[in-house]
Amino acid sequence: MRILIFSLVFLSLLSCKKETPFSKKSLQNDSVAVVENVSKDTLKVEKSEPEIFNFQTELCENKGYFDGSKYTREELEGTYKLYFQLGSVMLSTPQVFRLEALQQVRNNKTQILEKLDKDFAEKKNLIENLKIVNIPYWQNIKKQTYESLLKEYEMRKTEVIAFSDPSILLNKKHSKNCDRFVKALNSNETEMVEEWRKLREEMSKRNSDPQRIMNEFESRLNSVDKKDYAVLDLVVFGWGNCANDEISGPFHDEKMIKEFNSLFIKIDSDCDEP
Repeated sequence: MRILIFSLVFLSLLSCKKETPFSKKSLQNDSVAVVENVSKDTLKVEKSEPEIFNFQTELCENKGYFDGSKYTREELEGTYKLYFQLGSVMLSTPQVFRLEALQQVRNNKTQILEKLDKDFAEKKNLIENLKIVNIPYWQNIKKQTYESLLKEYEMRKTEVIAFSDPSILLNKKHSKNCDRFVKALNSNETEMVEEWRKLREEMSKRNSDPQRIMNEFESRLNSVDKKDYAVLDLVVFGWGNCANDEISGPFHDEKMIKEFNSLFIKIDSDCDEP
């Protein structure tokens, strides 16, 4: 009986089918197939289309096509501001060419300086936070623009104060070419008039109507307000022009135009007749 039972169990085990495992070779083939499919799908991805940046110049409406993988729109907008909107003159104070304007600046000095401080702070913040393309040429333009702003602010602030108190010029850094005007503005009347006359003579040589310049000088010299006229000329046309020559911002020349245009694949322009 035992023999019969063992025989039946043995036959039962033989009749069971084992599952056939995956072969190593089969798995490798499947992996290769997957990689091939991924590679083919990758090749199917098309190159992205150029992005468009619209901008204005003097007479033209421009459409620039750029590679979005190189620059962002924000960087181009910042670079455009450096190129076209942030010029050599970034701040403004009242122009003083007449005696009435001189008196107005003296009377409203506090308000003028407050506005100048506000404008300066806004421009300074704008330039400091300006995101531009990461190209050495434009990074250097940004640096020059910032330095020019600092010098212009100091010059305009000093000029406004000097109309009322010329002694402020004694403590300011300036080139030797400006010394003569600083000295005259802080000297006695005789020395001031002497330097004033020299300045007018120099101005007349550069003017198309030199006699008018000297006639105007003689008329003002005989005025009861001659000291104020002298201060006006010596500050504006003497020290002011001299100090302004020391403010060297970036040159908006053909090179800058070329550098800006090179940021684009192509530019379509619609221009008005000059």
